[in-house]
Amino acid sequence: MPDVVFPCLDEAGALPWVLTRLPEGYRAIVADNGSTDGSAQIAADHGATVVHVPQRGFGAAAHAGLEAATDEIVCFCDADASMDPAQLPRVVGPVAAGEADLVLGRRRPSSRAAWPVHARVANTALSVLMRRRTGLRLHDLGPMRAARRTELLALGITDRRFGYPLEMVTRASDAGWRIRELDVDYHPRADGTKSKVTGTVLGTAKTVRDMSRVLSR
Repeated sequence: MPDVVFPCLDEAGALPWVLTRLPEGYRAIVADNGSTDGSAQIAADHGATVVHVPQRGFGAAAHAGLEAATDEIVCFCDADASMDPAQLPRVVGPVAAGEADLVLGRRRPSSRAAWPVHARVANTALSVLMRRRTGLRLHDLGPMRAARRTELLALGITDRRFGYPLEMVTRASDAGWRIRELDVDYHPRADGTKSKVTGTVLGTAKTVRDMSRVLSR
């Protein structure tokens, strides 16, 4: 069954719920990016494989998790409880069936609190730029996603910051991959956790900056 990479930085308040929501047979790989709240130990206590990633950056954590994976299919999912790992089979299904090479989970907010206005605006702007760059009618970068491990590694993704998810899509598009988008639920983060991306206007601005660099290559 698929490996699931959870890039993680101080998600102690979310991990217990997240890891108990994994479908049977799915293996959690928590790529800990220097947490100081005990996230790594919590993950290990809940049966996850923990990879310690000293290089800071979302992409650094995500890629280290990918390199640690061993299953044919690898998923990515945020570790903040904003998405339900029980829905992972939605994005895995088309990949496992050979109907798609990369499946992105399009976030469908359960409430306004799940997705701040500034983050929605930034996502819409990036989606437009991504369509222009790839020709694909995608609406979201899809933090929950699935693809085959060997092919992902062969893409040669180099970004180690917030541009990592976007570079995965652009390189996959350039390689002629079949890319699909499927709806997944999007909820407010777990209490006691804070988004490094959408939690503040500054965090969103840094993300847009990193992704704009990817699009300009």
